Amino acid sequence: MADPGLNASSDILFERRGAAGVITLNRPQALNAVTHEMVRALARTLVEWRDDPAVTRVVITAAGDRAFSAGGDIRALYELGKAGRHEEALGFWRDEYPLNVLIKHYPKPYVALIDGIVMGGGFGVSMHGSHRVAGDRFRFAMPEVGIGFFPDVGATYLLPRLLGEIGAFIALTGERLTGEEAVATGVATHRVRSAHFAELSAALRGDDPVNAVLAQFEVPAGKAPIVARWPAIDRLLVHDRVEGILAALDAEATGGEDAAWARSIAASIRTKSPTSLKIALRQMRLGPSLTFAACMRTEFRIVSRIVHGRDFYEGVRAVLIDKDNSPRWRPSDLAGVSEAEVERHFAPLGANELDLT
Repeated sequence: MADPGLNASSDILFERRGAAGVITLNRPQALNAVTHEMVRALARTLVEWRDDPAVTRVVITAAGDRAFSAGGDIRALYELGKAGRHEEALGFWRDEYPLNVLIKHYPKPYVALIDGIVMGGGFGVSMHGSHRVAGDRFRFAMPEVGIGFFPDVGATYLLPRLLGEIGAFIALTGERLTGEEAVATGVATHRVRSAHFAELSAALRGDDPVNAVLAQFEVPAGKAPIVARWPAIDRLLVHDRVEGILAALDAEATGGEDAAWARSIAASIRTKSPTSLKIALRQMRLGPSLTFAACMRTEFRIVSRIVHGRDFYEGVRAVLIDKDNSPRWRPSDLAGVSEAEVERHFAPLGANELDLT
């Protein structure tokens, strides 16, 4: 039965169905982009369900057939920043990042049914749960360096914990993974046919263990094209400097067995914000030594500097506002981004640190 008292916003719906608390992201016209109000409502409800013995598992899904969630409400954050309302914009991340921590450490099964695009903020409300189910339309990416931002919502923790250099590849290129590739890399835990999602969702509302229910619907992941590139990714993206990665890709492009692919990947990386690229690679190298909470505090340190910078607003302008896809980054090349400038983004914030108590 529906619980109207929990429907704080029509943009996100909450229902108790049998043993399950069911969440539906309900902004299909906006590719289910996550707003500040949705973040707050989701956090409140998860705390209530965490303490409710009648709710034994949480299932999160999304309306529409294009996207689970294309990310956070970037346009709204862009407008706040351009208006000089930086603290108001930071309020979104002050609430979003603790939500990611809540999901990561949720004591009950948290099942994300993902059938469509999942990026950015959508990653944050799905990929830290215990079960991540990829449908036929599953497409995952973290394209933030292409808009002058950085892989956040826990990417500092999850991406470098994927096998090999897959995490660095995702962070620096923004390339999309299919459902098969997500299972192969560990991004998703299960592969289920889209046609069976409604039946699976209904089955999850019963009392059978979540793992047993998923086993009934799971299908073999099938061919994952990224597996063929895995040796090249591990060999060429192992460096600790973006310049080193590009040099390795360029050398491969002159005649290696992965020449055409390396040339394409290098060209793609060079279109991204140089500052964002260096921040993202630093995240990938730092993340394995940090707890999840420390990763989220680190990301809040970064975003607290990004909102006062330039590239984020220029990237959003070029990709989402004017849509000319020709951002003018400053600095315009990697040589202009010093190590000191990168480290500045990771420096403590003192009294303004993210509160996770």
